[in-house]
Amino acid sequence: MATIVQTPRTPARDPDRRQRSTPGTLRLLLIALVLLCAGWGALAAIAAAQHASAAANVVAVSEPLSLDAQQIYQSLADADVTVSTAYLKGSTEPVQDRQRYQNDINVATADLKTATAASGSRGNSVIGPSLATLDTALPVYTAYVEDGKVYNSVNMPAGGSFMEVASEEMHLVLLPAARAVYDEENAQLTAASAQATGLPLVIVAVLAGLLAGLAGFRAQRWLAHRTRRRINQGLFVATVAGAVALAWLAIAMLVGRADLLQATEHGSKPAETLAQAGISAMQARGDEALNLISRTGDSDFQGDIDGIEKGLTGQLGSAASQSTPAGAHLINDAQQAETKWFTANQQLHVLDVGYHYGAETQLAIGNGPDSAATTFNRLQSDLGQAITADQAVFTSNAADGRDAFSGLDIGIIVLAVIMAAGCAWGLSRRLVEYR
Repeated sequence: MATIVQTPRTPARDPDRRQRSTPGTLRLLLIALVLLCAGWGALAAIAAAQHASAAANVVAVSEPLSLDAQQIYQSLADADVTVSTAYLKGSTEPVQDRQRYQNDINVATADLKTATAASGSRGNSVIGPSLATLDTALPVYTAYVEDGKVYNSVNMPAGGSFMEVASEEMHLVLLPAARAVYDEENAQLTAASAQATGLPLVIVAVLAGLLAGLAGFRAQRWLAHRTRRRINQGLFVATVAGAVALAWLAIAMLVGRADLLQATEHGSKPAETLAQAGISAMQARGDEALNLISRTGDSDFQGDIDGIEKGLTGQLGSAASQSTPAGAHLINDAQQAETKWFTANQQLHVLDVGYHYGAETQLAIGNGPDSAATTFNRLQSDLGQAITADQAVFTSNAADGRDAFSGLDIGIIVLAVIMAAGCAWGLSRRLVEYR
C-alpha cells in the first residue's frame, strides 16, 4: 500500500497586508518629519538669534563702552601732560593749554558718568570699585592742580610741589583705576566678539539640517516606491524651504563671521595697541616735564623713558602688522615721529646732566621743528589719525557683520513652519487615499 506524503502548504500571501501597513508608516513619517522640522527650526533660530544678539552688542554696546574707557585713560593722561608742560612755560598759563586741560577733564568726567551708568545697567560689579576710585580721586587731582597754578602764578616754588603731588595722584591712583576699567571693557568686547564669531552651535545646526534633509530625501524615495509617484508636492516644498533655510544660515554665518573677524583683527586690535602706545608716549612726556619741574636730576625718570621707548617701538610695529595698508601708512609716519622725539629726549638728558636747565626747558617746550614738544605733538597727531582709521575699519566691518544676521532668526522660523506644513500636507494627501 503506497504511503502518501503530504508536503506542508505555504501560507498564501495576504495581498492587502502591504496596503494595511502603509497608512501606519505614513502616520509615523508625518509625525517624525513634522517634529524634525520644528526641532531643527528651533535649534537654527536659537543659533541665529545668539549670533545676531552678540553682533549687535559688539556694535552698539561693547565697542562704544570700550572706546569710552579708552578715552577716560587718554584724557586723564593728556590732562596731566598738558598741565605739567604748561607749568614750565612760566607764571602765566597759556590759554591754549588751559583750554586743553579743561577739555580733557570734561571729557573724562562725561565718559566716567557713561561708564558708571552702563556698569549699573549691566550689573557689572567688577569695575564698580575702579569707577568709584575715579569719581573720588579726580576732584582731589584737580584741586592739587589748581593749588599749583595759584602758587605758580605768583612765582612761589610751592607750585612745583603741588604739581608733583598732583602727578603722583594721577599715576598712582587715577591711571591704574582707569586702566582697570579699560581692561574690563576690552574683555567684554572680546567676549562679545568671540560669541558673535563662534562656530560650535552653528555647526551643530548645519549638521542637524543636513540630517533632516537626508531624512526627508529617504522619506520621498520610500513614498515614491510605494505610491508609484515620483514627486510629492508637499515634501518637495518642504525640501526647498529647508534648503533655503540651511543655505541662508550658512551664508549669513560665513559672511557675518568674516566681517566681524576683519573688524576685530584689523580694526579694534590695532586701535587698542595704538591707544596703549599713545598712553605710553604721554607717560614718557610727563616724565620729561616732571624731571624739569623737580630739577632733581633723578635718573629714574630717564630710566622710565628708556623703558617706554622700547615698549613703544614694539607696540607700533605690532599695530602696523595688524592694521590695514592705509592704517599701516599712518603708523609708519608715527614711527618716524617717534624716532625724532626720542632723539630730542636724549638731548634733553644730556642737557639735564649738565645742569643746563634753560636750554633743556626750551628744547622741551619750544616750537622748533626738532624740539621735544613739536615731535611729541606730531607723534600724537599721527597716532590719533591711525587710531581713527582703524576704528573706521572696525565700525564698517562690524556693522556689516551685524547686518548679515538681520532677520535670520525670524526667516528660519518661517521656513521651518513651511517645512513642517509641507510635510504634513504632502503625507496627509497620501493618507486620504487609504480611507
